[in-house]
Amino acid sequence: MSDLDLDELRSELDDFAQPEKKGGRSAQEERIIAGFDEIQRFVEQHGHAPQHGEDRDIFERLYAVRLDRLRALEECRSLLTPLDYQGLLTGADVVSAAPVDAMDDDELLAELEGAAGASDITELRHVRTSADKRAAEEIANRTKCEDFEIFKPLFVQVKKDLDAGIRQTRPFQTMAEIKKGEFFIVGGQIAYVAEVGEEFTTEYDRRDSRLRVIYDNGTESDVLLRSLQRALHRDDAGRRITDPAAGPLFAGESAEGDLASGTVYVLRSKSDHPVVAANRDVLHKIGVTGGDVVKRIVNAKLDPTFLLSDVEIIATYELYNINRTRLENLIHRIFNAARLDIEIKDRFGHPVIPREWFLVPLFVIDEAVEKIKDGTITGFVYDPNVAALVRISRA
Repeated sequence: MSDLDLDELRSELDDFAQPEKKGGRSAQEERIIAGFDEIQRFVEQHGHAPQHGEDRDIFERLYAVRLDRLRALEECRSLLTPLDYQGLLTGADVVSAAPVDAMDDDELLAELEGAAGASDITELRHVRTSADKRAAEEIANRTKCEDFEIFKPLFVQVKKDLDAGIRQTRPFQTMAEIKKGEFFIVGGQIAYVAEVGEEFTTEYDRRDSRLRVIYDNGTESDVLLRSLQRALHRDDAGRRITDPAAGPLFAGESAEGDLASGTVYVLRSKSDHPVVAANRDVLHKIGVTGGDVVKRIVNAKLDPTFLLSDVEIIATYELYNINRTRLENLIHRIFNAARLDIEIKDRFGHPVIPREWFLVPLFVIDEAVEKIKDGTITGFVYDPNVAALVRISRA
């Protein structure tokens, strides 16, 4: 069976305008009646005439197109009026879109994706269209990514962000926008849009672009933007991975109606441990608490989290209307490369590895806070080699 494309659909509908008149009903008249009978059965089942609309089922929209055509052709109305016990040919309950001849070809094709025609107008089956097949072939036709080492750190980071809750996955919306630097999940793999080629216009006057897409298994594909959109939409597990945009997490002072969420605190240890003593000026504990910071540190010398030593408060930042856990994960992700690697023993002799101590100068922490305030922090990480925040390479 051949795939149903727009030309075939139009040809099929145009047949309604040319019923052959002979002694009895012609084959084309029988097809018209059979097609109308399907619409009547739809009305009986759903309680309303088929309607146009993006939220409607593909077959309902096909029936709506067919009904529009039948109502527009006097020959069809004459043939079907005696059979129209539901008043479909003259009723006003069909929410009509533009006439069939004026409909956007590409839009109609998009809505009919998944429907296939047959020799009989009454027979509709759910099969893959040519567009779907092309999209699947393009996604599947991958080659080895020769410069994958450039992109590998991006995949490592995005996986860490997902685990930490800094990024989330969202269902892909139909034909949603795709931009350079975005991550998606398609075919069970994380895909990164590394390049977006020059935009061009398709034969249906729709905009499209050629993409270079890198996958986390070290392969890549040269795929059309609309093919990736279709593949994501058709994939039940297809997802968009959100950007870790924190937005304005802090405020200099609370505004009316703001809900206090907690405090970011920066502490310095008074421990005499050789590693701590040697790096005291740049070694800081960065945490988030919903309570009073002073009370939080009152028993620091008994808590391995505080290196079993007293601490002093170096800086605090109040925050409002924000998820404390997510914020703390974001801060720790930024400074992950400077995390202190030290093992101490608790009061019972058990080894403990504190995770919230970082070898970062205070002025860099202040800078990070400012970037979190204005929402630009998502493009930076801390580089201990230069003791500064640096932009994340997007290749």
